[in-house]
Formats: sequence, structure tokens, C-alpha cells
Amino acid sequence: MTDTLPLSGIKVLDLTRARAGPTAARQLADWGADVIKIEAPAGKGARDVTGDGRHGFDFLNLHRNKRSISLNLKADKGRAIFLKLAEGADVVVENYRAGVKHRLGIDYGTISAFNPRIVYGSISGFGQSGPYRDRPGVDQIAQGLGGLMSVTGLPGQGPVRVGIPIADLTAGLHLAQGILLALYERERSGRVQWVHTSLLEAQIMMLDFQAARWTVSGEVAPQAGNDHPTSIPTGVFPTADGHINIAASGATMFARLCEALGCPELTSHPDYATDDARSANRQELNRLLGERTSARNSAEWIEILNDARVPCGPINTRQDHDRPAGAPPGHRKDDAPPDARRHGRRRPADDALPFGRAPGHPHAYPGPRGAHGRRARRTRLRRERRRRAEGRGRGLRPAV
Repeated sequence: MTDTLPLSGIKVLDLTRARAGPTAARQLADWGADVIKIEAPAGKGARDVTGDGRHGFDFLNLHRNKRSISLNLKADKGRAIFLKLAEGADVVVENYRAGVKHRLGIDYGTISAFNPRIVYGSISGFGQSGPYRDRPGVDQIAQGLGGLMSVTGLPGQGPVRVGIPIADLTAGLHLAQGILLALYERERSGRVQWVHTSLLEAQIMMLDFQAARWTVSGEVAPQAGNDHPTSIPTGVFPTADGHINIAASGATMFARLCEALGCPELTSHPDYATDDARSANRQELNRLLGERTSARNSAEWIEILNDARVPCGPINTRQDHDRPAGAPPGHRKDDAPPDARRHGRRRPADDALPFGRAPGHPHAYPGPRGAHGRRARRTRLRRERRRRAEGRGRGLRPAV
């Protein structure tokens, strides 16, 4: 299967732990790269951030499509084996604190001396230089330090963490993108480079227009809860049996919404006639719209509003994605990896970038720690025994 995927033939050594680095490596694996996860031997600081064991949902999802070998990089023998592997690799990915890779002797300068064509990718908490470079970094800290928690949650609620490890995930996606660009540059110019990002850099970048409100306009973005910070009305509205999302900012969309809800007079009301007026009076406007949406159930409004070309939708849980109407391509439970039965589970979450000709998908769950290293050693021993047998058959003595 992997030989039809875009990154088929690319060999990646994955030194990462926690979540951001493994996310980057997983992206490359999903797209067909041969990713070898280098794991510390059991009992040598090898605890994984997933905390649910190798067969738990988080580990299976985070480390899918990777092979595994076990090496003690603090020992000379383990380091020597790793450097030998690096000679034939295209990419090394790591997420140690900035100074650790240098102490281990597996930094970019060292690796590139063994393999001048290597692309070296790094994720840290706060960058490879600067006053925070040696601090341990995790998603929660980056969400706060990067400003995301200050704009998340209800007004006056206090800082709120986003419900997914978004700094980890976006840093991983950015690094995967950077590695692809570096591989492309290598093919185009023959030059290679060290690509690096951090949780903090990724988190600040993901603030996007909220950050630009300050850097361009000098405006500090407040919490807005379920409302869109600047586009009104956009948010969560009650229905007779729950809630739905509606996004109807701008004069045209607002007029369509009011017509569909049976309150066209709101479009000419001075408190709601312009974007600025709707923003200034958002609470009262949302209350009036909520009175209308509460009269019907969610499914009715979703049909009515979509027919009126007003963006809207249900507020699902993850289990709703397995239903035919809510399942994006490649996310259904019947499209599972070949070894899914062994784990007794549905497939993990899929990649969001399917290719029309060669779609990537989770084709293998991770195996036991070091499984592929043991498999490689068994293969090597079989080859050695075969060579010895062939030598005896020709009257040759094995080398000593």
C-alpha cells in the first residue's frame, strides 16, 4: 500500500516523544514515508505522554504507521547503531530540549557529517535559542504563554484551555510542512538544512487575526465565548431540542437569516442594520434570534437555513462522525487498518488531506516496543545462517 503514497521511498528516523514531535512524524508516515520510531529500552525513561499503554486509543492513534526499534542512545553502542541508520535516512525528527541532542551527540552537525543529504527537523517548547530554550515545554504552558487562553472562554470567565492539545498539534503540522519544503529544496538545489519550530512559535502563529488585532490595530482581543470575535451574528443558538451553530455575518447573510427566521424587520432596525451596530449590540441580537430558533428542533432549522443558503450545522460529538451523514471520507469505522481486529477497536482518526490518486490512511497500528528491531535481527541471523550453509555447500569455511 505505502508504495503508492506520495512519500514512498523516504526514510525517517523518529526520535520524538510526547505529542508534537510524534504528530510531525505521523504526518510523514500517513503520506507513505518509512518512519522508524526510535524508542528507549523499557524502564529507561521511556514513559509515553499518552499514559494509556501501547494498545490504548491515544498511543495507537499517535504512533500509527510507524515501525519501532529500541536503542539506548546514552550508550556508545546504541548511538553507533543510530548513526549507522542515519547514514541511509532522508529525515531525522527530534523534540528534545535544545541542549539534549548535543549532549547525546545526535545533533544536526553530527548527523550531517555522516549523511550530508539529511533533513533534520526539530520541535522544542520555546525555540533553539533565547532565554527559554532549555525550559521544558508542554501544550498547556504554550497555550497560556502564547495568548490563546486569554481569548478562549466566556467573557469574564478567566483563562480557558482549548479542548485539544492545539499547540502540540499545530507545531507538529508546521514541522511536517517544513520537512516537506526542505526535501523539495534538496531535490531542486541539492542543499539541505535544519528545520525547526516550537510550541510557542506555532501557538502565536495560530492566533492569526487575533494577534493582528494587536500588532496592526493596537486592540487587545477579549474573550467572546461561542460568538465569533468580530463577525456577528456567528455563534451557538438554542433550538427546541438542543443547539446549532449559525454563521450569518455581513448584510446579505444577515438578511437571509432574518427572512428564514421570520423576522425581516431586524435588518432595518438601527441597532442591527450595520456590521458595527450588530457587533455593539450582539447580546440583545443573539437573544432575539435565540427566541426564534427555540421554536423548532435542530434538524428542522438546519434544513431550513441551508435551503436559505445560511451556513449552519449541528454540534456533534466524535461518535456522530461515524454516521453516514456526518462521516467525512476516510473517517468511517468500516475503513480500518488491516490489523484493527487484533486491537478490537475502530480505526483511529484519519489524515485530513486525502490524495485523489493515492489517499493516505492509517494502514498499520504500532507494534510492541522494538518489534521491528528484533525482526531485523532475526532476518539478519537467517541471512547469516543461509550464507554459512551456502559456503559449506561449496566447500568453504565461514569467516572467523
